[in-house]
Amino acid sequence: MSKKNSGGKDKANGGGTIALNKRARHEYHLEERFEAGLSLQGWELKAIRAGRANITESYAVIREGELFLFGAQITPLIMASSHVIADAMRTRKLLLHRGEIDELIGRVQREGYTLIPTALYWKANKVKAELALAKGKQTHDKREASKDRDWARDKQRLMRAHNKNA
Repeated sequence: MSKKNSGGKDKANGGGTIALNKRARHEYHLEERFEAGLSLQGWELKAIRAGRANITESYAVIREGELFLFGAQITPLIMASSHVIADAMRTRKLLLHRGEIDELIGRVQREGYTLIPTALYWKANKVKAELALAKGKQTHDKREASKDRDWARDKQRLMRAHNKNA
């Protein structure tokens, strides 16, 4: 019996994870998640298919009622396009419904949340970004989360050893 891919379908069939922002869980308290489309150019899509996307330093900003992704790096392929000047760090537009954007505007401006992309993935041959409403963690929160994670790992180890001896 083979184990299923955790990212869903493989890339060839239009599913699967492109890039993860693992640091976001460490740096922020993630509240609510939204799925947004990404407005991309042709060379960017080719580079994403080649696995050249990175969202660890990225964040989303609302400007004039629209959502934009800053800091996402999509490194261009050398042979992708000769007539286009490729900018790896360009600002990309995020596509959401008006009601979702209005909700995000309210939460970000009034409640002090930040919009952090946590994942890029394929969905029906389109690139989607998972955005999370997040609040920054304090240093003591990060230490507490690390202790909890270590204790959970040790507890699993102890339970495995106990069950093996029983």
